[in-house]
Amino acid sequence: MPDDLYPPFDCAPGLRLAAHERIQSLHQENLNRRLDQLEEMMARLEKRLWLTLYGVAAAILAQAFQSFLSVQ
Repeated sequence: MPDDLYPPFDCAPGLRLAAHERIQSLHQENLNRRLDQLEEMMARLEKRLWLTLYGVAAAILAQAFQSFLSVQ
């Protein structure tokens, strides 16, 4: 029986492994993308918190300065 009668084929366990590796790489890419988005959101939140803190501190200082001016 000559070998050229049947085309070569991949074995099923090899195909399952390749499919599993591809799915894992897709999951990893998706996870990395989501982590990057979370980091960006946390950075924006941190900026907002600092702006809020500076705003509150500025309001307190302005009020203290205004009361200091009204005393004299």
